Amino acid sequence: MERDFWLERWENEEIGFHQAEINPALQRFWPGLKVPAGGRVFVPLCGKSHDMGWLRERGHPIVGVELSTRACEQFFRERDLTPERISHEPFVIYRAAGYELWGGDFFHMPAEALTDVVAVYDRASLIALPPGMRGRYAAHMGRLVPGHAQVLLVSFEYPVDEMKGPPFSVTEREVRDYFGADFELDVFSRAQVLHEHPRFRARGLTRLEEVVYRLRRRG
Repeated sequence: MERDFWLERWENEEIGFHQAEINPALQRFWPGLKVPAGGRVFVPLCGKSHDMGWLRERGHPIVGVELSTRACEQFFRERDLTPERISHEPFVIYRAAGYELWGGDFFHMPAEALTDVVAVYDRASLIALPPGMRGRYAAHMGRLVPGHAQVLLVSFEYPVDEMKGPPFSVTEREVRDYFGADFELDVFSRAQVLHEHPRFRARGLTRLEEVVYRLRRRG
């Protein structure tokens, strides 16, 4: 699950994790966050997600970070956009039409780039990481997310002996252990969603639960 793994997946177009449709949990639960109109939204490990387009259509400027610059370039090309390309070592920043994608390592993302962010959307970031990296991810999120911002986090739970991730199963207890020092967590929803993911059934899964959380800063 190190950087070469993901860069190779994008290079070889092995991107089964990329959803062709807008995530239903985003559409259902985003309005409940009551994110201010025009508020900037951070999308970590964003790939070329169509969810960013859905958020942008609702007036939110987007800042994303994605390891693969290939994914960033595909995102803009698929929207017929020609982004401004800025070198900001160790990142390449792509900007156009209210989107700002940082091509580079999430763990090097500077907090000053996100000071005006009002919300965070994590659909496939935490569950993309193996156990040894999740603590680092949560700790860096704790440093990045401004005090006033909320996080909408979408996670999976499934029998771990039935499928090897990614995506990985991350239990509620683990989510609370990772984020609980910095954030209060509310569970918005638990739903069985295996019928929506036939490729996971084909890999041997008999149960897949999608869990949606809201995270808010303590204090």
